[in-house]
Amino acid sequence: MPVNWPLNWIFGSRGGSGGTIEAIYGVIVAQARQPAFYLNLGVPDTVEGRFDLLIVHLWLVLRRMKALEMVEASQQLFDYFCNDIDANLREMGVGDLTVPKTMKSVGEAFYGRVHAYDAAWEDASGAGLRVALARNVMNKPMEPAVAAGLASYVRRAGASLDKVEKAALEAARFQFPEAMPSQDTP
Repeated sequence: MPVNWPLNWIFGSRGGSGGTIEAIYGVIVAQARQPAFYLNLGVPDTVEGRFDLLIVHLWLVLRRMKALEMVEASQQLFDYFCNDIDANLREMGVGDLTVPKTMKSVGEAFYGRVHAYDAAWEDASGAGLRVALARNVMNKPMEPAVAAGLASYVRRAGASLDKVEKAALEAARFQFPEAMPSQDTP
């Protein structure tokens, strides 16, 4: 999805009332900002890389919401994500006639990635997740090994979210694991 968004789109603050969906979205965005993804796990420090990492985290939370049957909240979270992108496009001066076409591309990118990640999640070997992340996040579709560290993180994050109770998720009282697991020293 070659769109030239400024970096503040993903890392900027939109302010707001602190509502639950906004708070959940804030947790997602804050995690996608962690420097370890870019410095240690090889995620490209580009607008596209940051956008794709945001989608990975959004997918993880939506996956948990689906398991908890939080249908309305998951739709609200997705809508918040779309409204945030739409607002940022308009703030950047993208014309009213162009925004819908760009949003269509964003939607296609999102649903394509979600479909790939859902299918890859079912592959117990982990190969499918490495392939999907290499293609979508790392932009190296022929080199799934480059996504091994990120795939390991995604599995840990998914397992961590699987333990989050509905009330905690609804109140945005959850956190993702560290991008890089801490190394125990002897």
